[in-house]
Amino acid sequence: MQAPLNPDSSPDTVAARLRIVLVGTQHPGNIGSAARALKTMGLHRLVLVAPQKFPHADAEAMAAGADDVLASAARFDTLAEAVADCRFVLGCTARSRRVQLRELRPRDAAAAAHAQALDGGEVALVFGRERTGLENSELQLCHAAVHIPANPDYSSLNLAAAVQVLSYELRLALLGETAAPSAVAPVSTDAVPHAQLEGFFAQLADTLEAIDFHKGRAPDSAMRKLRRLFVRTGLDEKEVRLLRGILADAQRMAQLAGERRER
Repeated sequence: MQAPLNPDSSPDTVAARLRIVLVGTQHPGNIGSAARALKTMGLHRLVLVAPQKFPHADAEAMAAGADDVLASAARFDTLAEAVADCRFVLGCTARSRRVQLRELRPRDAAAAAHAQALDGGEVALVFGRERTGLENSELQLCHAAVHIPANPDYSSLNLAAAVQVLSYELRLALLGETAAPSAVAPVSTDAVPHAQLEGFFAQLADTLEAIDFHKGRAPDSAMRKLRRLFVRTGLDEKEVRLLRGILADAQRMAQLAGERRER
């Protein structure tokens, strides 16, 4: 008799850990079209971050039967809130000169996302605004970037079309038709969710300020590099606690040094 399938690794269960996040969508029709793209590929978790117009009749019209995906779409004010519980976040974007991320093709990105979701992690694929894409501060929340190799002479890809491309690749991965790429370094299965990582980054920024690390220079460049380093590392909870303990001691010593100077 054939052994029963593990329900935790079934395509539906794994798909439930995959979310498509639309940030600052300007045209409600694109939200509806994205919902339709998800449903045709067996996905259903749509997350909206600060949409300009939603709910809207155009979204319902373009959903064309994916009304359940629209109705269940979660809404957040910021991307940080939308991915707070995620272990792995991919930013679907054009190349960025300022925020250097590992760049993956859609098939490799889908395989990596599937591997993380299969292991029980929450995963987000993030799409930016139609005209301007994701802001640098939003890209800094991502572990890697996904770039669709469109025609360089006409690379303007509609938001919903880009969602369809990635949803299709995720579908192939869910059906077991895509091998996990060995070239893509996995995020640790024990990696902390983004909310804990953001708490660490906030304390790190405060500590660097307290010890005058920047010496009057703007802190943005150093923090971008440090964020990239720690995101790439895939810190677990024990490592974050250790680092935050070190930062707390550094802050305490900086405060004591300041008090001595004031005497």
